[in-house]
Amino acid sequence: MHHFEFASAPRIVCKPGASMELAAHCAILGIRRPLLVTDAPLLATGLLDPVIASLEAAGLAAQVFSDVQPDPPEAVVVDCAQQARACGADGVIGFGGGSSLDVAKLIAVMLRSSGVLSDYFGVDQIVGQRAPLVLVPTTAGTGSEVTPISIITTGESTKAGVVSPKLLPDLAVLDAGLTLGLPPAVTAATGIDAMVHAIEAFTSLHRKNAYSDMLAREALSLLSANLVEVVHNGGNREARSHMLLGSMLAGQAFANAPVAAVHALAYPLGGHYHISHGLSNSLVLPHVLRFNAPQAAARYAELLPCIGVAASGDVAADCATFIACIDALIEAVQLPVRLRDLGIAEADLPMLAEDAMQQQRLLVNNPRPVTQDDALSIYRQAY
Repeated sequence: MHHFEFASAPRIVCKPGASMELAAHCAILGIRRPLLVTDAPLLATGLLDPVIASLEAAGLAAQVFSDVQPDPPEAVVVDCAQQARACGADGVIGFGGGSSLDVAKLIAVMLRSSGVLSDYFGVDQIVGQRAPLVLVPTTAGTGSEVTPISIITTGESTKAGVVSPKLLPDLAVLDAGLTLGLPPAVTAATGIDAMVHAIEAFTSLHRKNAYSDMLAREALSLLSANLVEVVHNGGNREARSHMLLGSMLAGQAFANAPVAAVHALAYPLGGHYHISHGLSNSLVLPHVLRFNAPQAAARYAELLPCIGVAASGDVAADCATFIACIDALIEAVQLPVRLRDLGIAEADLPMLAEDAMQQQRLLVNNPRPVTQDDALSIYRQAY
């Protein structure tokens, strides 16, 4: 008998044009003065203009905070919270990639709390409730719209996570039209990020369950079948829709069966070199898969049909084929494959390995234990 708990956003709307119906959803949630949390480049595209106009036409006093940065630092979250309070916001709409959604989650908490951001770092440290929260992803990657996690940069290069079911939104809105303008490189990196979520959820040492497995398999099927197409033909609405749905399903999977060593080794790359999270994952993914293979071969073999390849029944051969296919997919979407290609010095690898070991929250979920020497070896293979 299977024993598990599963949590996700209580309501999900997935349809073209759904972002233009936010005013009606705000009314249901009692939001009259929403704060839209996003980033300046996205705001400059004009993508939000019709959304803001629709909110204002419905009589909502919408305010915009657009100072979110990739790998958002604590200062950005604090500034956003101050603006939210100053404008009298009574609800939050996160609009953008994972960074914007992560900041929006925390602002919804800080609107109803007298605590400071550092009080929330860790697992289940949020006391009290949050303001109404709606999350609208514009990338098919992080799955942040359905995860109870927010990652913030602390100091110069370290990251801290806030993990609490209170970070799950009241509503996640999936509107594939919002992803049509994503550049190929961003599409590729975020797509691989979502695939990592599915793969690591399926092989997670803790809290893996029948429901998360179902989601991970379906997510990987959707993502692997459509990633190359959306990278090379970004205007394909059907493929974009499949990617956005796959990203969300992967988010639901890893929110309940947490990610592991790929993410643990990716975080120092983002912290020190400001490499995007998706690309950081992509750089180490094949090498972590090979490292895990002695313990996770059967699981990787089980995922082979999800990437469109028939299994042979030989676990070792199917595992090797799965990893080779992941290598080929990364090459097909034209992402960099070597750390040296991103200007990382070989002398920095020991520092990266040391930093990766600080991510024990993630490493404990890996199917094979990872030592600092192991991390260094993986970075060297990726170099």
